[in-house]
Amino acid sequence: MKLKFAIAGLRHGHITVLHEKLKKHPVCDLVASCEEDVDARKNARENWKIELTHDSFSKMLAEVDFDVLAVGDYYSRRGQLIIAALKAGKHVIADKPICTRLSELEEISKLSKAKNLKIGCMLDLRDNSNVVAAKKFILGGKLGEIHAIQFGGQHPLMLGVRPGWYFEEGKHGGTINDIAIHGLDLAEWLTGHEITEMVAARTWNAFAEKSPHFNDAAQLMVKLSNNCGVMGDVSYFSPDSFGYKFPYYWRITIWGRNGVIEFNCGDAGVKVALNGTDAISIAPAVAAEIDFLDSFLSDVSGKPLPLNTAHVLNISRKTLSLQKMADDFSR
Repeated sequence: MKLKFAIAGLRHGHITVLHEKLKKHPVCDLVASCEEDVDARKNARENWKIELTHDSFSKMLAEVDFDVLAVGDYYSRRGQLIIAALKAGKHVIADKPICTRLSELEEISKLSKAKNLKIGCMLDLRDNSNVVAAKKFILGGKLGEIHAIQFGGQHPLMLGVRPGWYFEEGKHGGTINDIAIHGLDLAEWLTGHEITEMVAARTWNAFAEKSPHFNDAAQLMVKLSNNCGVMGDVSYFSPDSFGYKFPYYWRITIWGRNGVIEFNCGDAGVKVALNGTDAISIAPAVAAEIDFLDSFLSDVSGKPLPLNTAHVLNISRKTLSLQKMADDFSR
């Protein structure tokens, strides 16, 4: 039997990825799509070729029979939509971040547990073939115990191209919450060790000078359960002219007892430098066997995989806690 999906919010391009997957997946049936903003509705129809059925979320929720709500609205609206869907008995899958407030996350967690409803998140960096290759290499044991990780998730700011709501006060919710969740998720998934301490976090306004409330610069440090240190920079500093093809886009370096591996999402494989050798080798990319949507569907069916409701809530809580630390520091 197919699961019936409805989409709420088409304010970020990431939702188009999920939209296409839902249209093609054999057990998914997309039955409704809603966008309340007039300009966003026009963009969805004309540029993304998405058929819209509703211009009111509350009306769609009341009128349409569906099982799962897929959420892609602006960041600070997502928590409200997810809470409403859970109260109505719907599972939820969302683009990241799933919400922008710890209080919202706690309500989402309580509702999910009380109603046995599942929460999915588009943590699709796990699906990158170089990430899969790095995971395979680490599991093979050649790198040894992991002692340090650095990730650079710098994005282009693209003023005038990026959705305008990013720069509207109250809608974005923080650059760490926006981007760093991917790096934090990978730090846990690649090593098998959980984040146990939020060491430091800072955000500030650097490039977006006309929107002084928007802290487009973000850096952080956390500790894993094996004492591994993780440092990340997820600022909007990448040159606009490169777009997302910049060679340092999601550049990840992992230092182990026996050597170092490094990769970015666009490389052909993972660079490997091990003790006892004097040349860098390449571990070939490995295609992912399962993606974020299949992980969510497995969770809904009662067969949770590593990317499941508990993990989505846990890594979201840690990311929001780092965001709060940074916000408190910048005041």
